[in-house]
Amino acid sequence: MTVSLKQQVQNYIGDIADELSEISHSLHDHPELAFQEHRSMALLADAAERHGFQVQRGVAGLDTAFIARSINGAEHPAIAILAEYDALPGLGHACGHNVIATSALGAALALQSVREQLPGVIELIGTPAEEKGGGKAIMVERGVFDDLDAAMMIHPGNKNMVDKGSIASNAMVFEFFGKAAHAAAAPDQGINALDACIQTFNCINALRQHLPPDVRIHGIITHGGEASNIVPAYARAEFGVRAATSDVSLDVVEKVKRCAKAGALAAGATVKIQHLRHYAHRLPNPTIAKLFADNLRLLGQPVARPAANERRGSSDMGNVSHVIPAIHPYIAMVPEDVGAHTPRFALAAGGEAGDRAWRIGAQALAMTAVDLFLNPESLTQAKAELAAMTNPNARWRRMHFFSNQVEDA
Repeated sequence: MTVSLKQQVQNYIGDIADELSEISHSLHDHPELAFQEHRSMALLADAAERHGFQVQRGVAGLDTAFIARSINGAEHPAIAILAEYDALPGLGHACGHNVIATSALGAALALQSVREQLPGVIELIGTPAEEKGGGKAIMVERGVFDDLDAAMMIHPGNKNMVDKGSIASNAMVFEFFGKAAHAAAAPDQGINALDACIQTFNCINALRQHLPPDVRIHGIITHGGEASNIVPAYARAEFGVRAATSDVSLDVVEKVKRCAKAGALAAGATVKIQHLRHYAHRLPNPTIAKLFADNLRLLGQPVARPAANERRGSSDMGNVSHVIPAIHPYIAMVPEDVGAHTPRFALAAGGEAGDRAWRIGAQALAMTAVDLFLNPESLTQAKAELAAMTNPNARWRRMHFFSNQVEDA
């Protein structure tokens, strides 16, 4: 029965390929930034509704999040397939979120086409603001994933990989407050907020030699003053603080905060510190990853293991993977010399390469969901693996990042 259902979902994705390609291209041609994805969300939610899903928009207090739900009998197994659809400033869909969203939609619609043969709940969850804002992290904190048994999504890349993790990431904002004065006539009467900001960068650069090799700290100055002849009364910087694991990254966050406080102290300014969000390191679930890899091979696709020095970014899917068994496999779309967040990646995502990637991704997602629905013992095993990998009392789980935490110094 499982083999027959897998063939049925593959065939159905082929049957609706034109509709899905149109959606992918429309998303690509109309990129929307984090928390502004109103058109993109409507395109996906409306399609799910047309195919028989019950759709709730504005989930978890986020205007551009949605859940499309279909149930057959019992409330479990409950399998979620996640869609991302935000774009990058200036680059559009240079991370291929149109491919991610279309593969998720295609998989969900394919599962709906065999709905009567699958007991439990199918959810297509629209998760905004992965690039900047942490939609999934917010949704985790607000309980969206609490009653689910597993979650899956794909990401386009340069080779098929099912068990590549990610590094933890923290978004920080520092605002420095000084005192304006005439920079030539009365500089002694001013307090230079920009100096405080620059000293923060200098302190962080001195810190780097005392950090683990996997740590990444990168920042920009978003405001540095109004005019060169005015002592800047206000300066602002944004930083990303990353490390291989959440705990290490949070340790580094405290050190970076001290750098900001030191910079403010040196200049005689004050600083407002905001820790906006935390993306946990991702934990690919071994059982579900193996099922996905097996299904890729059934589709005639090779599967690669991540290299020892594989480059890794960060994603709010990491937060999901600490709460329920989850996978975030990569589907080959571009050559190995093409990286995400580049114009070449964006071009591929909107063309034939992107269409090929979402179709393979949708098929493999749907086939893996069939495995999970019809073999509940695999979910039991996946949950046992998750329990062995995670700490439910981890620091980031207790920090409530989305309650506007502010620290003044």
